[in-house]
Amino acid sequence: MMANKLSLAVFGGGTGLSTLVRGLKDRDLKLTAIVTITDEGGSSGTIRREMNIPPPGDVRNNITAFAEDENLLTKLIQFRFKDEGTFEGHSVGNIILAALTKILGSFPEAVKSLSKVLAIEGEVFPISEELVRLKALNDRGEILMGEKEIESNQGRITLLESDKEFQPLQEVLDRIAEADGIVLGPGSLYTSIIPNLIAQGVSESICASKAPVIYICNIMTQPGETVHYSMADHANEIRKYLGKYPDYYIVNSQPIPDHLLQRYQQKGAQQVELKFESLNGAIVMENLMTTVIDERDGLEKIRHNESKLGDMILKIMGWEREH
Repeated sequence: MMANKLSLAVFGGGTGLSTLVRGLKDRDLKLTAIVTITDEGGSSGTIRREMNIPPPGDVRNNITAFAEDENLLTKLIQFRFKDEGTFEGHSVGNIILAALTKILGSFPEAVKSLSKVLAIEGEVFPISEELVRLKALNDRGEILMGEKEIESNQGRITLLESDKEFQPLQEVLDRIAEADGIVLGPGSLYTSIIPNLIAQGVSESICASKAPVIYICNIMTQPGETVHYSMADHANEIRKYLGKYPDYYIVNSQPIPDHLLQRYQQKGAQQVELKFESLNGAIVMENLMTTVIDERDGLEKIRHNESKLGDMILKIMGWEREH
C-alpha cells in the first residue's frame, strides 16, 4: 500500500483534530478526518436543537482546516457573529451546512458539498448522520446526559455510551479498512475521541485492521472529564472502548510555563502526568507544546504544535525515510 500515497484516517472532534489536520494537510497524503457528532453547545447546539440535524461546528472546523487559510471563502465560512442580535454566536459555516442539509436532504452530503466548494485536498466525514447524545455514569452513581453535563461532572466517569445504538457512515468503515495508519486525537477523551469508538462496528474495524493505531495524548487534563488522569489513565480508557491498546503514544515532554499552569489549575486542569505503567505500545516523546490566543475570550491557551505533530506521525509511519 505504501507504494502510493500514505493513507491516514484521523479521528477526533473540533479543535484538536483540526490542529492535526493542519499539520498533515500539505504532506502529499491521502488524509481523511472523521469527526464526532455529539456537540451540544454554542451555535452547533442551537442548530441541532432547532433544525434537528447533527451539530455542524466540529465538521466545519475540520473542513476549513484543510482549506487555504487566507482564502476569502475560508474566512467567510469561519466568520462568527459576535454582537449581532439573533445571529450572535453563530458561525456562517454552521448556517451554510444547515442550509445545505435542508437542500440536499442529508448532512453527509452537505459536508461533501461544502468540501467541494472549498476544493479541499482531503476528506471530512461525520462519524454518523444520526442524532446522538452521549450518556455517562460516574463513580457517584450519577447519570450525565449530554456533553454539557459530562463537562460539568464532579466525579470520575466509569462508563460512556450513547443514548441509542448508531451506525457509522459506510465511508468511515471503508477508510478504516484502506488506512495505512489510524490516529486518535488529540482532543477531549470522553467528548471527542471515545464517541467515535462507540459507533457500531468502528472499534471492531480498527482492531481488524493491520494499520498501526497512534494515540496523541492530551497535554492538559480537562475539568469534568479527566481530572487527575495520568497518561496511563487516558490509554486505559482508550483500550476499554477500542478493545486494544494503541500501538504508539505521542506524548508532550515540554514543560508548561508557570503562569499557564497556575491559570489552568484555577480552572481545575493540570498537566497530564507521564505515568506509563502497564501499557503496551511504543511511547514517543517530544516537545510539542505551543500557545494560541483564543479569539473567544482573548486568553492564551495550550495547544499541540501542528507541524511537529505531523512530523512525528510521518516518522512513526516510516514515511519521511522513504520520501
